[in-house]
Amino acid sequence: MLMADCKMNNVKEREQVVRKYEQEVDSLTFRNQQLSTRCSVLQDELECLESKKKNKNKESPSHHVPSTTPGIFNEELQNKIEENARLHKQVNDSEIEYRRKLDELQQKLFHFERECNQHEAVLNATVQKNKTHIDKLQEEKAMLEVKLQTIETEVKNYKTRTEKAETSLTSLQSDLNAQLGFANKIIADKLPFVDTKSVVLNGLNLPTHDRRHQLRSRELVNQSANLLGDIVQAFSNFYTYTEQRSQIYPADGKIEPISPVNTQFCTLLHENLSHLRPVSESLKFFLSTFKEDALTTLETATGLQTFAKNVKKMVAYMNKILPYQLSSLEEECAISSCTSMLQTKNMDLHRSLKRLNGVFNKLEAITSLLAAQSTKSCAHSPANHPCMFKLVCKGLNDLHDVVREVSKHYNSKVSLEHQMPTATQRLKTTDECVVSSLVSLVTATGKFATFLSGNKDFFNQRAGYRTRGGSISADTGNQSVRSNPATVNFRQKAAQYVSLLAKPCPESVPHHIAAHNRKVMLSSAESREGLAKQIETFQQKVTKLEQEKEHWMLEHQLLKIKFENETEKNKKLEKELESSSRREEITSIQDNIETPIPVRKSTDSDKRLDVTMLGRCETSKVTSGVDTRETLIKNHFSTRINEMTQQLQLSDSKCVSFHAEVRALHKQLQMAERAKKQAEDEVKAMSQTYTQLKDELSTTSKNYESQLSMMSDHLAGMNEKLTQQRDEIDELKSQTANAKTSNSSSATSKLLSLKKSRK
Repeated sequence: MLMADCKMNNVKEREQVVRKYEQEVDSLTFRNQQLSTRCSVLQDELECLESKKKNKNKESPSHHVPSTTPGIFNEELQNKIEENARLHKQVNDSEIEYRRKLDELQQKLFHFERECNQHEAVLNATVQKNKTHIDKLQEEKAMLEVKLQTIETEVKNYKTRTEKAETSLTSLQSDLNAQLGFANKIIADKLPFVDTKSVVLNGLNLPTHDRRHQLRSRELVNQSANLLGDIVQAFSNFYTYTEQRSQIYPADGKIEPISPVNTQFCTLLHENLSHLRPVSESLKFFLSTFKEDALTTLETATGLQTFAKNVKKMVAYMNKILPYQLSSLEEECAISSCTSMLQTKNMDLHRSLKRLNGVFNKLEAITSLLAAQSTKSCAHSPANHPCMFKLVCKGLNDLHDVVREVSKHYNSKVSLEHQMPTATQRLKTTDECVVSSLVSLVTATGKFATFLSGNKDFFNQRAGYRTRGGSISADTGNQSVRSNPATVNFRQKAAQYVSLLAKPCPESVPHHIAAHNRKVMLSSAESREGLAKQIETFQQKVTKLEQEKEHWMLEHQLLKIKFENETEKNKKLEKELESSSRREEITSIQDNIETPIPVRKSTDSDKRLDVTMLGRCETSKVTSGVDTRETLIKNHFSTRINEMTQQLQLSDSKCVSFHAEVRALHKQLQMAERAKKQAEDEVKAMSQTYTQLKDELSTTSKNYESQLSMMSDHLAGMNEKLTQQRDEIDELKSQTANAKTSNSSSATSKLLSLKKSRK
């Protein structure tokens, strides 16, 4: 509003300046009219004086007295002419300044109108937004007050209920403790577990497992994961160097275009890590599932399923690459520089690559079969597991042989290619890299094959668990008979349940968000009505502003017509002044020559003619100006109506689009604020859990330290007791030895005395 007031004050000031200029122009026109009348009077007086002078000359020709009046009149006329020229110049300057200021004022007026519209729109939008926000806050305040009252009443009820629950809890705890002591006493005295004697009942007991077997299996899986990582890295290097070689040979991509087969082959090779890396990562993840307090078998190894899926994806990727790889070799054979010997080597490599993919397909089938042992649909007995591990060892040995064959054929092929004169240094270096990657692949596959074949006996063994009442080493042949199949099924179900718990929950829309969206959908009709009302008010304001604009446009047209009339009048005055100046020059020349020249008097008829001609010109111009004014106004209004309809359509479409954008942005803002609140709550919860875990860790560490100190003290006391017992045993031994020696000496003395008595 302040901006609008300032704009109106500026417009009023500009109107005052325009009126001032109009008054100055009117005063100048009046001054020009006075000067013209004065000039006509002076001309009449000059003619009268000249006629009198001529008469005097006729009467007294001998006495010629020069009159000074014409010179004075000429000077006065010259001054008037100069003053008139100066006034004309001022008029022109004022007209130019008037036009310039008028243009500036029009531009500023348009600019201020545009700014006023923008500010009014922003102001209305902010007012409406603040009103809606205030209404929402008031509603929320009322709802919160109601909730607060209900919560206070609920808190009072909960307090009374908690007091009652505490009293009942103490009584229940005392009763349960008494019952628990009584039950423990009955179990300890009356219920000994003697079902190990029955084979049928003992098979239903939970089997115990061997921790050494679990640690050994974890160690083997760790070694196999490391060896598989080496194989995956070697294969990745082989594919990347093959991609570089395909971009160089048989066609150098920098000099000539590469064939479409090689381009597709390069794009597929570029994606090797996304298919190879998950294989080693899934096996490492399976290694992380191994725990010391549980036994991991093929029935409970659910992590092998993801490993088998990734192996299947890798083999599918290799099968997808194989046709392009073979066609690339065929393109190399089709080059004119390819010899028959090189062609045979290429075909040998062709066959070995096919064999390589066949071996990988076999390994993929075996791994999927091993991983299927932990699913519900698997019906294989545990007796088939050793056969499966034998097939895995055989497949890895075949893989090692095939990779070694591929390396040999590729090495011979490269050696022949390097002897050709067309081989570049870049090709030689890339071939050396490919050969080195194949060599590393051969070594990695050999290590993996020897590792599995060396530990085949361990993989062929039964799982390291036993039934209660028996030992692990004794009677290993009847383990399947001792363990009931129901326990195996329960173990498999438990493993699958734990794997399902480890999976993340599917994403779902929370209830409060769904309810809010429903409210927004229901309130869309009300928002449309409000928008329709706003559009109507905006249209009314736009029409008012357009009317004001049209008024100012008409004022501008009128001022323009007035200005044109004034310019025409000024031109007429200039012409009259030029004619009067010419006449004065003629009279001055005549006076200098001093020859009587008959001069025609300006009669009343001439004046009437002049006046009538001016009147006719002015009237004709006025009538033509009125016609042109009406046509201009008509054309202007028609163009403005068309422009207004177009602007109205544009404003309607913009209003609809802006409303949709504002609603979408408002929803996004609310969702972002909710997500922010949820994230803050999660961060707070995580910080609380972190502090709790930290406290638990500190307490457990303190407990462990206290237990360790107590155990060390106990061990020291036990050592002291053992030393005391050893000392006592040694003393007793020495006492027994002394007693024996004393008894033997007394016996010898008795014998000697008996002998002496006999003698």
